[in-house]
Amino acid sequence: MKPVIPSILTLSLLFSLSAQAEVQYRIDLNQSQHHLAQVEVSFPQSSAEQLEVQLPVWRTGKYQVLPLADGVRFFTAKDDKGNVLPVTRTASGEWQVALSQPTSVSISYQLYLNKLGQRVGHIDASHAFLDASGTFVYSPEFRYEPIEVEMSVPSNWQSHSGMDSGEEAHTFVADNYDVLVDSPIETGVNQLRRFSADGRDYELVIWGEGNYDIEKMVTDLTKLSGEADAIWDGYPFERYVYMVHATSGASGATEHLNSTIIQRPRFSYREREDYLGFIKTASHEFIHTWNVKAYRPQGLVPYDYQDENISELLWIAEGSTSYFQSQLLLRAGVITAKEFLDDLAKRIARSEVTPGREVQSVAEASANQWASSRGDYAINHSTNIYSEGFLVSLALDFSLLDETDLEHSYRDVHKALYRDHKIPLGYDVEDVQNILKELTDEDYSTWWQRHVNAPLTLDFPDLLSQAGLKIGHGEDSKAVAYSGMTVEGSSLKLKQVLRDGPAWNAGIVLGDEIVAINGLKVTASGFESRIKDFKPGAEVKVTLFSDDKLKSVVMTLGEKQSGKLTLESVKKPSRSQKAFFKAWSGIDWPFDKKGKLKSND
Repeated sequence: MKPVIPSILTLSLLFSLSAQAEVQYRIDLNQSQHHLAQVEVSFPQSSAEQLEVQLPVWRTGKYQVLPLADGVRFFTAKDDKGNVLPVTRTASGEWQVALSQPTSVSISYQLYLNKLGQRVGHIDASHAFLDASGTFVYSPEFRYEPIEVEMSVPSNWQSHSGMDSGEEAHTFVADNYDVLVDSPIETGVNQLRRFSADGRDYELVIWGEGNYDIEKMVTDLTKLSGEADAIWDGYPFERYVYMVHATSGASGATEHLNSTIIQRPRFSYREREDYLGFIKTASHEFIHTWNVKAYRPQGLVPYDYQDENISELLWIAEGSTSYFQSQLLLRAGVITAKEFLDDLAKRIARSEVTPGREVQSVAEASANQWASSRGDYAINHSTNIYSEGFLVSLALDFSLLDETDLEHSYRDVHKALYRDHKIPLGYDVEDVQNILKELTDEDYSTWWQRHVNAPLTLDFPDLLSQAGLKIGHGEDSKAVAYSGMTVEGSSLKLKQVLRDGPAWNAGIVLGDEIVAINGLKVTASGFESRIKDFKPGAEVKVTLFSDDKLKSVVMTLGEKQSGKLTLESVKKPSRSQKAFFKAWSGIDWPFDKKGKLKSND
């Protein structure tokens, strides 16, 4: 049979239909000082009786339903002849456009964006940060069609995105809405630096003034970006954009397809501790480019933008990312061994004072993430997919190293997930357990039940000794009294009462206001030191207001170690312990013969 060769006329028709299928977005940002923009969206011809138009109810990276459509006003629809079409609002982020005949549809609306800290969009006189989830509506009918974004902006603005640039200035193109929603745009007055690492192109875009050193940022981001092969074989991108907001009143970060947005207070870069906060965040979001964006749990594949996306494996998506962030920085030489160990020590210390770790498993915390909350109840009855997921990842890493005589680690699990479960496949619990069996020839179902499906209980001294480490509290540490409650700022109203702690067991509850201890007035600033006046086990009389009623209770003080938790070298570490440390961390044993960290750290 002869091959069918399309005629020039057929090819022209196909090209024409393809061109018509493009969804075109236009946004006017010339009146941005009041956080306002005008948006127009042109959808291709639809033959349906109605066109569904939607704005997501959540944004990627934040597993929480948000009121993203609350800034949309003057929503109108027109057909290809300019006639106004009937529109019905069917949900907070959904509209139905009635169609009497096949036609293309143009949507227009005014947009108010002033959600800088939530990273769903922000417009002002100096810039616009546009996350499509809070900016651009889509139609499920055309979700997978090519898109183009055209922006009208002030003449001195520069525009950047992980998307490819269009033919005209301030335009971007993408294969579909999924790419658009995961490729935020930063346009405005900003600084740009370009660099490369391991054959990939990178950009650092900073909006806002502050005490940052942009050249140091470039140097360290270059080192970080070149360290990806410590975990994965290959890259899911050719170009990557680090976007930074140096601002006031906002902090946090969000991962995207081949970019990230990092927000830090403008004067939080100079001091080493502050800078570590920035570079660790950058590492976290960079890792997400693989872990979440290139592969993720099946409950999030594909994204459902109009509903919750439930998965009991979010601890891998987030907690394992937190676990790897300092490892990459250590291997890259951006942080020291001391800084690496201090970070781990803080996480262990935080877990030890979180009663919720005894109540909720990391799998349950993952599935519950969309309904999670903060505050007194959360710390007492819940765990956190980031912090607890970090510790489960640590336990799994050490188990793999031990079972395989240091041949395989948790990095190999993520290497396999990237190799075999790229989007759109996704992965489930069975997939992860199969990878573990392939690496170790052991069945990890019992381990999984004990560490993932049940509240995590780790013997940290025993675990850490495998890597030649032990827990300490400093040379001057001693046993001191503690109450298990925390006052709120400058007042003596309680903001936290730890479950089964001294205050909890005495009947003291959240919201109570402390007045006196043993009949003597106390102040907020002197509350902790007053508690330390007593010995552990002492009984004290606490006078307080509870629901505006004065009462007194007797509280038996507990015991804790003074000083911060530290990780130190065991006495006379063995060769196997040193080898374990290197296989785990990627660096040589950092302590000298006296157990002190070497001078370069």
